[in-house]
Amino acid sequence: MRKKILLAAPALALGALTLAAAPAMAQDGGDIPWAGQAGLQPLNNSGTVGDALVELDGNEATVTVNVSGAAETFMDGPFPHAQHIHIGADGLCPTAEADTDGDGAVSTPEGQPFYGMIGTSLTTEGDTGVDSALAIERFPGGGSYSYERTFEVNEDTAAAVADGTAVIVVHGVDPANLSAEAQEKMSELDPALPLAATLPAACGAVTASQMGEMPKGGADTGSPVQQEDNSGMLMGAGALAVAALGGGAWALNRRSKSV
Repeated sequence: MRKKILLAAPALALGALTLAAAPAMAQDGGDIPWAGQAGLQPLNNSGTVGDALVELDGNEATVTVNVSGAAETFMDGPFPHAQHIHIGADGLCPTAEADTDGDGAVSTPEGQPFYGMIGTSLTTEGDTGVDSALAIERFPGGGSYSYERTFEVNEDTAAAVADGTAVIVVHGVDPANLSAEAQEKMSELDPALPLAATLPAACGAVTASQMGEMPKGGADTGSPVQQEDNSGMLMGAGALAVAALGGGAWALNRRSKSV
């Protein structure tokens, strides 16, 4: 039986989100070990929370992500949760004020100036570049999960961790948690997709220091985050998701897709 799954985005949508130009490594950058924490706070009324740890030695990173309260299932399988490290902007999670069109959700274009574009895809195996941003079969799924993987990151991502502008975003929002207007809206990334399909579920800025100087206390998201149970929640961007709408249901082909 052909498997169906939520979330698989078109290549053209991702192209608008990936970082085109490569900044130089941060001063004192790539060869110094760094460690960074991120507290993952709910976006777009998802209820998703968690924490993340990034340990970086040169360009080798060990990333740990723990998530709970996420969307649990879609059809007969776990709800997929694509996750990325975003770079190249202010290193912040946007507040509800970024919702300039007033639909109760911060869209990808509205949030991108805060957290930037995709630098690394936190896949469970295989490639971790921007080309794997849509490889849904290689991301964790379900209402809660723990992820840990060691891999090489590109210089842009390593520099962003070191200079404090890296942001971790976890994707996958139940459309029932959005406002009525947002539920009916189509994504700016592709008019064939519902808005909910491209909205992230949690966001946290990475607070980093050199190894041996790990930040004390709880992880910080790097900006005020709206946590009220309303539809004017935050979001970060990611290229995700694909949906065929029919009677309010989304059906997608489970397949890895690269850009």
